[in-house]
Amino acid sequence: MNFSNKNREDMITKLKTEKFDVLIIGGGITGAGIALDASTRGMKTALVDMQDFSAGTSSRSTKLVHGGLRYLKQFEVKMVAEVGKERAIVYENGPHVTTPEWMLLPFHKGGTFGKFSTSIGLRIYDFLAGVKKSERRKMLSPSETLQKEPLVKKENLKGGGYYVEYRTDDARLTLEVMKSAFANGATALNYTMVEELLYKDGKVVGALVRDQVTQQTYEIYAEKIVNATGPWVDSVREKDQSRNGKTLKLTKGVHIVIDQSRFPLKQAVYFDTPDGRMVFAIPREGKAYVGTTDTFFDEDITNPTMTSDDRQYVMDAINYMFPELNISENDVESSWAGVRPLIWEEGKDPSEISRKDEIWESDSGLITIAGGKLTGYRKMAEMIVDLLADKLKKENGRSYTTCKTRTMPISGGNVGGSKNFPSFISRQVADGLQLGLTKDEAKHIASMYGSNAPEVFKMIENHREKANEYGLPILLFAKLHYSLEQEMALTPLDFFNRRTGAILFDIDLVKKHKEKVIKYINDYFNWNVEKRNSYSKELETEILNATIPRDKQHNERLA
Repeated sequence: MNFSNKNREDMITKLKTEKFDVLIIGGGITGAGIALDASTRGMKTALVDMQDFSAGTSSRSTKLVHGGLRYLKQFEVKMVAEVGKERAIVYENGPHVTTPEWMLLPFHKGGTFGKFSTSIGLRIYDFLAGVKKSERRKMLSPSETLQKEPLVKKENLKGGGYYVEYRTDDARLTLEVMKSAFANGATALNYTMVEELLYKDGKVVGALVRDQVTQQTYEIYAEKIVNATGPWVDSVREKDQSRNGKTLKLTKGVHIVIDQSRFPLKQAVYFDTPDGRMVFAIPREGKAYVGTTDTFFDEDITNPTMTSDDRQYVMDAINYMFPELNISENDVESSWAGVRPLIWEEGKDPSEISRKDEIWESDSGLITIAGGKLTGYRKMAEMIVDLLADKLKKENGRSYTTCKTRTMPISGGNVGGSKNFPSFISRQVADGLQLGLTKDEAKHIASMYGSNAPEVFKMIENHREKANEYGLPILLFAKLHYSLEQEMALTPLDFFNRRTGAILFDIDLVKKHKEKVIKYINDYFNWNVEKRNSYSKELETEILNATIPRDKQHNERLA
């Protein structure tokens, strides 16, 4: 069976009729990681998400699998050591969704970081994170710093640190992990909302869910229920009447995207702002994106958006560190906002609250995982599944294998490891050229889809007529068809945001081709008019949110 919403009814039948070892609520990176670990150990695994997979925090991050350098400032030594080592594992298992990126940390007179503290900090970081020799930090003079990035503020520049972070596509990383879980027997379904938890003798045994596509409700039963819903963790605990003790505090982070023609950033830069916060500026696909903000947030967590203040804060940060640019609101092409679920500690500022994860178990047996970071998803999953295996063994006498994910390539990651990824790409480029693609197009597909690239090439080979029929470029059509056939895409927004990132990094392409893409998806699923209009409106709203601050949208609509 393909991992496609075309098979939705079959998946629902399975969820309705079978009893599972574990039901995971939440299809972000944490839930996907748990589903993969559990299914590869032999647990009968189900997962549901009320939105699309990774639609929450897991598609709205800074898109870095980073080692947590800034947590050294908070003396989170154990966390730096753990996530640093996990970062290398994530890269090895999915080099197509994770790329080493040298990061410049300039320091200025009176700034947060000085030469000595940066040197010591980066050296400790290298040691704790187990950084390989070729990626260990270097200290740069002011002239060397400007050579790496000429746009950096020259006044009072004392030098720079140079170290490696890992850039990722957070939504695609989540999807590839989810696809692996499905390939290993997990039943995972998006657009499926948990309305109530089900109990027997005071113990949680399942969930009543509503299919967001058809509005039908049905019950799913499992031995163990895991709440991995990120910002929604407390609302699931409320259904369980176990929201007590520690709770979540949500903070919002906003990133803005500027074309390289206005912000010709050569080099990823991690810099401090006048108020002592740290911000990233990262080049990607002909754009530069900058963020993040960090403010407490108590509004609509399903659709967080940029405000004028958010945009101004990030623009001020850019103009402070890159003063020659004079970036204005007209230069901002798109943006995204995400909500971080942090475990609340009384009296702390957003940027001071710990990012570490915690596991809670309620009297009913509901297991909740809260906090944590994208980088640590695999380790968090291992901890949860170890706990599940222990409980299932005690209660039912069933034994499961130990964790296998440490050395297991995720979907698309079967490329012979990170060292062999460049030669893999070269071979794929040769295949792409035979199909009539340019070298850049073939390399793009190979880099984006990894060992799944041959399937995308097959779609290019077999569907040229169909692409022409809908007036879509063959590359875009192949991505679209693949996302519908193999990646559970259901709506235009699923495709333009979480399957391709186009709404963030190529919004002109979205505006140009949205009607044709909507028509193709409409015909693929045979929607009625109401559904087509609803999904079209959802996409238009997201385009508006990405381009115009929420508090300015009313004026824009009137204009």
